[in-house]
Amino acid sequence: MAVQQERKMVTDYGDPAVTGGISVFSREFDEAYRYDGNDLGTKYSPERTQFRLWAPTASEAKVRLYPNAESESFEDLVMTRSDSGTWVLTVERNLDQVLYTFVVRVGSNWNEAVDPYAKAVGINGDKGVILDLQKTNPARWTPDKPSLVSATDVIIYEVHVGDFSLHPESGIQHKGKYLGFTETGTRGPQGILTGLDHLKHLGITHVQLLPVQDFAKASVDEEKTAATGKENLQYNWGYDPKNFNAPEGSYASNPFQPGLRIRELKQAVQALHEQGLRVILDVVYNHVYDGYIAHFTKLVPGYYLRYKKDGSFSNGSGCGNDCASERFMMSKYIIDSVVYWATEYRVDGFRFDLMGLLDVDTMNEIRRRLDEIDPSILVLGEGWIMETELQAERRANLQQAGRMPGIAHFNGELRNALKGDIFKPDQTGFVSRGKGLEPEIMKGVVGSISYNNEVHGFASEPTQCVNFAECHDNHTLWDKLSCSAAKADKNERRRMQRLAAGIVLTSQGIPFLHAGQEFLRTKGGIGNSYQAPPAVNQLDWSRCAAYQDEVEAIRKMIELRKRHPAFRLKTAAEISRHLRFEPTAGAESAVAFTLREHAGGDPARNLYVLYHASSSSQTFSLPELGKWEVAFGEDIVTELHSGHLNVKGIGMVVLSNFL
Repeated sequence: MAVQQERKMVTDYGDPAVTGGISVFSREFDEAYRYDGNDLGTKYSPERTQFRLWAPTASEAKVRLYPNAESESFEDLVMTRSDSGTWVLTVERNLDQVLYTFVVRVGSNWNEAVDPYAKAVGINGDKGVILDLQKTNPARWTPDKPSLVSATDVIIYEVHVGDFSLHPESGIQHKGKYLGFTETGTRGPQGILTGLDHLKHLGITHVQLLPVQDFAKASVDEEKTAATGKENLQYNWGYDPKNFNAPEGSYASNPFQPGLRIRELKQAVQALHEQGLRVILDVVYNHVYDGYIAHFTKLVPGYYLRYKKDGSFSNGSGCGNDCASERFMMSKYIIDSVVYWATEYRVDGFRFDLMGLLDVDTMNEIRRRLDEIDPSILVLGEGWIMETELQAERRANLQQAGRMPGIAHFNGELRNALKGDIFKPDQTGFVSRGKGLEPEIMKGVVGSISYNNEVHGFASEPTQCVNFAECHDNHTLWDKLSCSAAKADKNERRRMQRLAAGIVLTSQGIPFLHAGQEFLRTKGGIGNSYQAPPAVNQLDWSRCAAYQDEVEAIRKMIELRKRHPAFRLKTAAEISRHLRFEPTAGAESAVAFTLREHAGGDPARNLYVLYHASSSSQTFSLPELGKWEVAFGEDIVTELHSGHLNVKGIGMVVLSNFL
């Protein structure tokens, strides 16, 4: 009953006298109480710790100190009201490893909450922890990063921390942990490369980690996970954010040691960097796990989340609430948090979950601030067009891509064109004999830019387009093909899977692969496996061993992309100048194009690319640009002369000439 009462919609937004009668929902509130300082949260030294909390509607505020995580005793220290609705306190003693919360009086209620700016938390994130962050740095912690010239040189590989290593035959000792990314020399069934060595061999450039920001106990109980056998681990993708500036503890070797999760995530980043791999974090700033009891709601009720006119939460996320990123202090919080992860953890990119629910100005300011740190840091997100209580023109979605330079969007149009609508398992796509999808494939080929009055896409530049065939959401490509192309034999479905990857890896823009896509990953037909058991979600390294020919095919496609800068053109102008779609003379399920005149400085003078999604034999006329040689796809080429190409079967062919 107490929990039910706690989760009632907040109706007490504080004593109006505290804010001079200014409503917490008004624009005037933002103007009156905006705080631009960079000292929110705690500032630690061995001699003292300084606290600053933004809570304008509170009439009183305290810092509550706990000697340890198990203690029910605490010490309350009164804070003093300061600038712009902030509260401050300096404690003149060493508080290293001490746990703390903030306690505020809002109206007639006393609310205890975790510091939103807490950089370390105790078990399950219920209390902040004061730490000397320097002590969390690994023995080897360098600022060096793998080089990166352009976003179009990137090849992203998305993986969940647990999925990567949990399989019994992964050969990785630290199963399900950050440290799993630090191990080299691991081997799986039949001696195959696994883990970090597998990623390096594959040739990808960026590892994108599903959320590692501390997420809700209701999703994964860190305490239970620490005491449970590996075979019974709780599992969740982690899109239930609780503490945005602290790492999730269930991925640490010991979640009871607050600094350890920080150090081990840093070790993972360092190890990936040393293997030539950059790191992208999947971040979730569009909603909180529970809007009723979130620390935001407890500290400044009514401010941080969006509300409908009837007082209920805006819920475009489908997760119960939307963060009000358009409000100054929420926007500042998100920006400060991203900058913190980029500097403290030295990560190389951010993937924004449901970015279309955030606002354009916040995303542009994030891009500007990251450019000051390192312009090569990627910013990409789900720019889906979604409803929320924010003016349509302010939403950071695909329709506003032209107003967000340097920010990339996932190309859902290409994904659906490749394999069929993700919400209709039986629907076919281009690779699975779907009809009339060639124009959508062509749009993907040019990186979804507006191209020569033939194609009209969302992107101003190819660097704004992330092409993919599958991701953690919905069915894996293999499971989708098993539904939509059930009548095709297994070998044909394997060819379909390869063709989808080939299209992604030879299209302009930023290619993205889902972990296990290279060995026909299956989740047993489960679409959204966000809380399915590890047995469903873990990368099956025995399957990887069984399908090494598929792994090799993807590796060669990646090598092909890296070898030919023509597939990685940096600007829309270059694409318009060098890329030409070629006639396919009425052939079914085919798209062909050339990349001409050393596009992007390519060593080949010209490249000819054919996507062939038909099982039949077909002939294609070749442009008279010199003598063509097969660079990829010889398995489906049956005849090649100067004037024509004959192919049979599903696949991709790349021809080159150097004259």
